[in-house]
Amino acid sequence: MKIVLRIGGSILGSPPDSATVLAYASIIHKLIEQGNEVAVVVGGGKIAREYIEAARSLGLSRSAQDSVAIQASRLNARLVGLKLGAPSVPTSVGGMVSRLRKRRIAVMGGLKPGITTDTVATLIAEAWHSDALIKASNQDGIYTSDPRTDKSARLLHKVSYQRLVEILGGTHSPGIHSIVDPVAVEMIAKQRIRLIVVNGERPENVLDAVEGRAVGTLVS
Repeated sequence: MKIVLRIGGSILGSPPDSATVLAYASIIHKLIEQGNEVAVVVGGGKIAREYIEAARSLGLSRSAQDSVAIQASRLNARLVGLKLGAPSVPTSVGGMVSRLRKRRIAVMGGLKPGITTDTVATLIAEAWHSDALIKASNQDGIYTSDPRTDKSARLLHKVSYQRLVEILGGTHSPGIHSIVDPVAVEMIAKQRIRLIVVNGERPENVLDAVEGRAVGTLVS
């Protein structure tokens, strides 16, 4: 299988937690050993949002705010890539796909202002014709509403593309903190990309998702 694995920066920690990086490296190596190919996209997390806030306080443009966040995500990607034996971090979708054709694993962070790493992962999934896009988030999956603010929110185990847009659609803003960013949501729905959202605080959930076990939320 061709798997795009999007690891949220909130999962890695700010700064990244070495035990978490090791756990994900172990899971990714298992996926490779099983014959899969894995494109890893890493977010910037809390540090990226702190840089965005600093840039905003300095009166810098939204594009500049995004630019500093991208650098934070690329630093995280560099760390993960070094552990996985893929130290070079591609800075374009084409570069990422080219790297994946030469070897079965590649890691990247942000791409350009105006899009989050969720959208980067979606662009790769589309260009690479992946079999699945897995989002390792800090929630158990997709809920009917934000569980952090709505105690009545219900976890959805299966979601249609239309329902995905209804719940998570919208517009991008620097530092947006959504389980899947709205720009990516629109693209996933349009391209009919198979998406599985799992709780990344348990890295084994990624392996369970790939092996077809019921975990998180399946969007298809």
